[in-house]
Amino acid sequence: MFGFFKKKESVFQSLIEQQASLAYEGLRLLVKYFETNDPEVAEELSIKEKEADEVRRILIDELNRSFITPFDREDIFALSRSIDDVIDYADTTVMEMVVLKVAPTPFMLRIASLLKDAAYEIMHGVQRLPKHPKVAIDHAQRAKALENRVEAVYREAIADLFSGPEDIHHLVEMLKMREVYRHLSNAADRGDEAANIIADIVVKKT
Repeated sequence: MFGFFKKKESVFQSLIEQQASLAYEGLRLLVKYFETNDPEVAEELSIKEKEADEVRRILIDELNRSFITPFDREDIFALSRSIDDVIDYADTTVMEMVVLKVAPTPFMLRIASLLKDAAYEIMHGVQRLPKHPKVAIDHAQRAKALENRVEAVYREAIADLFSGPEDIHHLVEMLKMREVYRHLSNAADRGDEAANIIADIVVKKT
């Protein structure tokens, strides 16, 4: 019976780790898209997002059928949702850019690179939860620091948008660009939320 409970715990840990890994891979593709503006990279990112959605669906199904979880089921659900939102926003950022015909900017690349680094920290934070919770908190703190840097670049990008010429063409472009920047900022917010949940889980476990 003890072995059964341990197996169920490892299922949830494995699924969360898969989600975090897919989110990191998705953010790597977002960086690559900003570097290349390649439609094939956009398609790869969309596929990763769908893979991540499938893992989340399986995790929720396991939650609905299980009494034993490695930590609070509310925390599992919230962490899964936050990680999923990160890759969702990466994917919708590219979708918005395609629809609005927005080309990548250096600001977007800087933000995406920071988001990728934050996703890396979240991935490792999740992996360290079972055996090295203090290390998990270290990774969560690094992810939060990177989110702060994203917000600084975001504000810099918005300020740059408003410094352009005052004509209708620039206004339209500014509105398009601001929408894309908001998607990236939202991704950072969800990463920050995931980092907070990791820290909360550690506090509850220790």
